[in-house]
Amino acid sequence: MSTPSAPPPCPHLAAHRLSSRPLRFLRRCLRVRPLGRPEIRRDPRELPRCSPCAAAAPSRRGSSPRLYACLSCAAVFCPSHAASHAAASAGPGHQIAVDVDRAELFCAACGDQVYDPDFDHAVFLAQSSSLLPSTSSASPSPAPRKRRRVDYRAWAPDPAEFALMSSADPATSASAAAPAGLRGLNNLGNTCFMNSVLQALLHAPPLRNYFLGDRHNRFLCPRRTPVRHRAAGADAAKLACLACDLDEIYSAVFSGERKPYSPAKFLYSWWQHASNLASYEQQDAHEFFISILDHIHENVKEDQHKSHSQGHGDCCIAHRVFSGILRSDVTCTSCGFTSTTFEPCMDISLDLDAGDNNSSGVTNTKPHVRNGERSLAGVNSKVSTLMRCLERFTRAERLDAEQKFFCERCSERQESLKQMSIRRLPLVSCFHIKRFEHSSVKKMSRKVDHCLQFPFSLDMAPYLSSSILRSRYGNRIFPAEASDADAVSELSSEFEIFAVITHSGKLEAGHYVTYLRLNNHWYKCDDAWVTRVEEHTVRTSQAYMLFYVQKTLYYKACERAATV
Repeated sequence: MSTPSAPPPCPHLAAHRLSSRPLRFLRRCLRVRPLGRPEIRRDPRELPRCSPCAAAAPSRRGSSPRLYACLSCAAVFCPSHAASHAAASAGPGHQIAVDVDRAELFCAACGDQVYDPDFDHAVFLAQSSSLLPSTSSASPSPAPRKRRRVDYRAWAPDPAEFALMSSADPATSASAAAPAGLRGLNNLGNTCFMNSVLQALLHAPPLRNYFLGDRHNRFLCPRRTPVRHRAAGADAAKLACLACDLDEIYSAVFSGERKPYSPAKFLYSWWQHASNLASYEQQDAHEFFISILDHIHENVKEDQHKSHSQGHGDCCIAHRVFSGILRSDVTCTSCGFTSTTFEPCMDISLDLDAGDNNSSGVTNTKPHVRNGERSLAGVNSKVSTLMRCLERFTRAERLDAEQKFFCERCSERQESLKQMSIRRLPLVSCFHIKRFEHSSVKKMSRKVDHCLQFPFSLDMAPYLSSSILRSRYGNRIFPAEASDADAVSELSSEFEIFAVITHSGKLEAGHYVTYLRLNNHWYKCDDAWVTRVEEHTVRTSQAYMLFYVQKTLYYKACERAATV
């Protein structure tokens, strides 16, 4: 089937443009009726008639034929005499006429309507002028007043509003049905990995307060301005802003609507950044989590010309919330020289051991009690615990012979011990449990289905660099540690869990589900389905990613939700 082509331009109109002045001069003859319909009249009281047949102009009901006025001689004729007028006139330009009742151009020789941009512009200006209110010169409009800036104040119900909320029916009250922001996400085709991570991000208190506080407005984002879109050779990946799409999801989820939401726009923007993962195949939730945080950081780094050092407060919202600093100490076993490096991290990946607690370095033997759970380091157990995984992460390990450390003091490669610790804790700590093992030797992959016990309240003090160094050197204070700006107080080392991402099924075909802790109740977010579950269901699930927030922020969020 061939594609229809545009009709050729009228040659008579083109000849008229060359021989006559622009058609914009007809603006002085344009009249606009009360309903906005334009017409051609030299005099408002004029009643045009066809010269050959004396037919009058069409009435309001349109019973009479249309009348056209020649642009060259102003002769009026009906469609029946249009062709004869164009043929009888000796000079050029008599073929183009204008409909006196509709203000439309007509070619008498072609017998069809024609269009001219100058004439259309004149009609548009006449219609726009008729819509403007009439102003009197005797009463000039007052000068615009400068708007006074009003400081932001948090909303608080007055007595009438409080009485109205108190009299609301609990059965139909939104607060009684479910907490704010609890909304399912539609599965767009093996996108449960995306839905599970989005549910955790939507309810991370610092990130939620940032977007709901309009700190990133998608309508004012420089990446969404028309100038940016009109840039020559603009790349689609550079125009896509994941922070804007995330802001749109926040607005939709916290709008009060309970119908499941489809994050198709966010998925498409992520595909623009991660083109190698643009498919409807199942992806890893942890890789997706790291990917979107990196892309949000890249968007902000391009738009804001300022420093974005990870682990500090002058970076983007993604790193302000999730970025921490790890400390790595490599000690030479021959002379005791220690090399220390620091690196930022968005999460902590932990090996899932089944009670293997043999340690060649420093371990913490104090009991860890939280929420009725008691885990004693040094006691073997067939069930893994989060505390044991953290102790394994921060204990000293001997490097292999192939990984010998070059000691600056010995000036040669020596055997060494490496120990990791946490120098600075983020506002939200994410723990990734390594449940997927890939062996290049055996050329096989498998999933570790061991159960993991995790506390709802977590004290990260035993795994901080200050605690590790104190266990290694005693209570001696070094000048470098005393002036450390990243030292963590005991108050900020207390964390509360608010989201758990689980993986069920096999490695090739599995499913991700998120459990959210809102107002001390647990909710299961399984794509579009959101149900309330008991605490035991969360504890016995196969946790894949754990999200903890600093306890001070968690309690502030709970208190704010209770007062609303």
